[in-house]
Amino acid sequence: MGETTADASSADLMVDLIISLDGYASAEGWPGWWGLEGPEYLAWLAQEGETGYTFLLGANTYRLMSRMSEEAQAQGSGFSEDEGATLTGLPAVPKVVFSSTLQAPLTWPNSELVTGDAVQAVAEMKQTRTGPLSTLGSLSLCRSLLTAGLVDRFRVVVFPVITGRTGRERIYDGYPDVKLDMVESRTFDGRLQLLEYAPTVLSGPPGGGPA
Repeated sequence: MGETTADASSADLMVDLIISLDGYASAEGWPGWWGLEGPEYLAWLAQEGETGYTFLLGANTYRLMSRMSEEAQAQGSGFSEDEGATLTGLPAVPKVVFSSTLQAPLTWPNSELVTGDAVQAVAEMKQTRTGPLSTLGSLSLCRSLLTAGLVDRFRVVVFPVITGRTGRERIYDGYPDVKLDMVESRTFDGRLQLLEYAPTVLSGPPGGGPA
């Protein structure tokens, strides 16, 4: 049975997601972070912001996050203090946006536009860049990069909610079969569970035979 993993490279790539227990990225009517962010988690987010990631994102996430970032800078934006701090910090972070519909120059500061094939471009970035790479939202981009065997780390923070009725953006639909070897786990504020894995994309069920 053939298996694919991310090749050794100069720049590691992490898929980084927050999810409900039933695998949704968001839920209609719920606040950001499902209203469950706490001081330990927020302190960890601030620490992660100093890691020096270059964020990878698609056009839809670019439009959404750039608009939210601009809105968060205005008084009376409606965002919580913690949400606002996260959003207003994003313009300073280097970002690579993959899109065939957006046009350069992008208006969000420190955003580089790539109009060609995202998988090929990221494969080249992993060989030529030295700093860490991380996805930002962009579920279809995450799926494509994982399927291509380019992902070195797959990290999720699981929020203890089930949003079966209001959940939006099912994360794992269309994924290949993947073996996950845990490299780190941590609990924030007694309720949020960080799980970090080294992924291996499988060409068939483990063992190679019928179930």
